[in-house]
Amino acid sequence: MSRSVMDRRPGDSGWQAAAALAAVCLAWGCGPPIVDDLPSPTSTASPTQEPSLPSPENPLAPSAEVSACGLFPEDHIWNVPVTGLPVDADSDAYVRSIGDEIGMHPDFGSGLWEGGPIGIPYTDVDGATPRAQVTFDYADESDPGPYPIPPQPPIEGGPGSDGDRHILLWDRGGCRLHELYAAYPQSDGSWQAGSGAIYDLAGYELRPEGWTSADAAGLPILPGLVRFEEVAAGEIRHALRFTAPDTRRAYVWPARHFASDLEDPRLPAMGQRFRLRSDVDLAPFSPEVRVILRALQIYGMMLADNGSAWYLNGVPDERWDNDALHEMDRIQGWQFEAVDVSGLRIEPDSGRTR
Repeated sequence: MSRSVMDRRPGDSGWQAAAALAAVCLAWGCGPPIVDDLPSPTSTASPTQEPSLPSPENPLAPSAEVSACGLFPEDHIWNVPVTGLPVDADSDAYVRSIGDEIGMHPDFGSGLWEGGPIGIPYTDVDGATPRAQVTFDYADESDPGPYPIPPQPPIEGGPGSDGDRHILLWDRGGCRLHELYAAYPQSDGSWQAGSGAIYDLAGYELRPEGWTSADAAGLPILPGLVRFEEVAAGEIRHALRFTAPDTRRAYVWPARHFASDLEDPRLPAMGQRFRLRSDVDLAPFSPEVRVILRALQIYGMMLADNGSAWYLNGVPDERWDNDALHEMDRIQGWQFEAVDVSGLRIEPDSGRTR
């Protein structure tokens, strides 16, 4: 069963009834409120040493992180550069629909917002992690599991939140990624969730056509998040994930699912790839922000969910400098362009690229 924007909007206020969801969308633009006063690193525990942020000597060289048991092979669509690909014919319309004069917003950082960490956390699991049964609201589009869920796993928004409540479980040794949306623990040790997906990180298989995942676009979430360890190492070797207020009732490869009733051709489809224009000068930005913006020029970002305009997603970490991250607010929508990635596709049900 595929769902519309009115019965599932990850990135808004959680698993809500349609009327309540519509009210939230009207109030907040279908996404979290823009946070202009994110806590500074001194508002909570901060690192005792600044991270080293070397500039990559060769940004297109293979990375150890992108391996058979990393987050998909290096020729997977998440991990290939898009610098040489053509601009999509409808790029200008897509950018205007999202907001050509709206600044990008880092939807991650250090400290807390409304009692929860800022961003989407993940946890490492292995073969010894206890397996839990999960009951799904959308069982016909979810992988049944069981899922390796440790006691008190990190949950997006915190354990008491009523938002998207994503749980991301990375089994590096087993080459598996388990992701849950709207996950709630039950008294018998099982879990209730909206939807869930399991990925073979050594392979290329996409979700079945028309299926959701823990994400509205039917994509994995973790491969598109900004992670501190990558930034500290000086390079990000994959595409990132972002949200837009309105999307079309369509999806483009590698996405598998839409979450909208709108058919306006000026709106982007789920999975649409964007990149930061190559003529954007990165010199005025802090070293850590330059790493992120350089990744957006080389690998771009995929439209993965309905939410606020140009919200870039990442993992919460106490080592983030929120003031530095907010330098990204100066990047506006007109500095992005939609990319046509269809020439990379080998098979419609595979993420492998030419």
